[in-house]
Formats: sequence, structure tokens, C-alpha cells
Amino acid sequence: MKFLCSISSAVLAAISIARCTTATPFLSSNVAQSSSVDSVFGVARGGGLFGGNRKEKESVADVEDKLKAESGETFPALTQEEVEEWLGHIPVFAVTDSNGAGVVLKPDNSTSVMYFFFSPQMANATLAQLKSTNDSLDLKLSAFSLGKIWYKILNNKDQQEIKLKQPGADDSEAEVFTGGDVEYRLVPDTRDLLGARMLLTMTPEDGEEMKKAGDTMTPELAQKAVEKAMTESPEFKENYNEIPIFLIAQMRMQKPSEEGAVPKTILPMYFSLQTMVATWQQFMSAQADPELKDMEPAINVMNLHKLVDMMTQPSEIDFRSCLLLPPIPPTGAGGP
Repeated sequence: MKFLCSISSAVLAAISIARCTTATPFLSSNVAQSSSVDSVFGVARGGGLFGGNRKEKESVADVEDKLKAESGETFPALTQEEVEEWLGHIPVFAVTDSNGAGVVLKPDNSTSVMYFFFSPQMANATLAQLKSTNDSLDLKLSAFSLGKIWYKILNNKDQQEIKLKQPGADDSEAEVFTGGDVEYRLVPDTRDLLGARMLLTMTPEDGEEMKKAGDTMTPELAQKAVEKAMTESPEFKENYNEIPIFLIAQMRMQKPSEEGAVPKTILPMYFSLQTMVATWQQFMSAQADPELKDMEPAINVMNLHKLVDMMTQPSEIDFRSCLLLPPIPPTGAGGP
């Protein structure tokens, strides 16, 4: 339990140090352009309580083995419609014009990019930076459903033509691109990206060092962990399109069911490492069994794109019993 606290503390303490290292490098002073993207946002939420069996902390490499059904049953692949529904309640945020057309940035002369952010704070920062370069731009933040844009926009290799124009310009001034000429980037929260890198580079020795430090995490120790995560992580090396998903193998939730029906046990998966840690700690603090209180969680991190690829293949993992939980904005943080 203390090891989990140390990981969380290390990530949070390292954020201020890592901010200049991991800051989004893709904004430029180039004038933004707009592209027609339908507003497809809608959020539904579920929840419950969880529990689990005692297990030792395991490696990330065998996540798939740990999640397999005990019965050995093979479950059918999820359809595209099921994947869209599974992702549908997850909000992402993008800068658009007043009509909801997406703003396309040009980091360089040969690249046109539209960004979708999981963090409304990061999206707001992008909006503020764009407005600071030209306060006459009529721009706003719009929310989209990840499920609705997953195949339609983010992973669509056969996109139709897209019209790009300066905000406020007439359609006759629009420049026509094929869908493949505009790159769509999905941007994770910087804190969670750093957390994923730290989890993948942390050794038992690092864990012991953090245990000893406890709540007195020094800048030197945080800097050491950050540098190792930034240079040695085998995955999540990019600041976009590599989205970490966190889970604890022992964690389960009881999904509310209709009256008289047996509640369904599900495995929660989190975009936010901090939310997962807080949920686990809240549950463990309520345990009366001293042995249970000291249970070390098996923390794992997966790549969202790889996870969806696994879901669309027959599997011994019952992905229909997994629940993806959206990030929770920090208390008091302003929304879009």
C-alpha cells in the first residue's frame, strides 16, 4: 500500500520539474484554420464498489494473462459498434470555431494537425495561446465523444475531402485537402503520460528508495525518476497518440443492475493514475483486516490503441466486463 502511495507522490512531485521537459511542443504562431467536424459529445457514467483477491505485484508484460477468465472461455471479438459504445462516454476536448468546425494547427509548413485533448486544462491552454496570437479569432472549446470520433476521425484511413480556411473567411477561400492530409492527434494528460513512463522504468530498487522517502520526496529524487522515465521508457515515448490506461489486477466493481438481477462484476480501467490510486486507497482504508490493508496492488499500464486492437480479436479476456473510467478534472479546476 505504501509503495502505491510513493508512486503517486513521485509522479505529482515530478510534474513541476517535468513541465518544461514534457510541455506540448506542437503549438506555433501560425494562423489556425478550421475543418468541419461534427459535435458528437455525450457522457453517461456508472460506478460501484470493488474488491479482489490478494496477489503479489506483477510485471506489465503479463497483463493479458492476468485478465483471462478463470474458466478458460474464449469470448467473441467486440464489433466496431461495441467499441464505439465502450468509448462513447469518454470526453475529449478540441479547439473549434464558433460553428463547431475544428481548428487545424500548422506546427510547420508541411503539417496540418488537429488536436483532441483528454485534459480540458491542456485544451484551454491551447485555446488561450491561440487567442493570444490573434484576439480577433472567434474560437471556443468543444467537447466530443471519444467513441464517436475513434473510427470516424482518429482511425479513418478513407476520410473524405476536408475544406480548410482561415477562421471567418468565406468558403470560396477554402483550401481542399484529402482526409489523409490532416493529422489527428489524441493528447493524454501530461501527468498520466509521465506516470506511465515512470511505471515502466521503475525497478525494485527504485521502489525501495521511494518507500524510504515516503511523503518527503526530494526534488533530486523526483528529478532522477523523471529523467529515467523520459529517456528509458520502452513505450509512451510520444506526447500524443500513445494513451496510457491504468488498472489494478485485484480491483473489481459491482455494476448496479436491474431489480432482482445479479450485479455484474467488472474490471475498472482508468485514464487517470491519480484517480485510480485515490479510489484504491479509499477502499483499502475502510478494510478492517490488517493483512488486507497491507496488500500490494498489481499496477499495470496499457496502450489504448493496443487495448482496442485486442478487444477486436477473439480473446480469453471478457472485455465486455471492463469499464473505462473518464478522467476527473482536479477539484476547483475550470471546465471548457
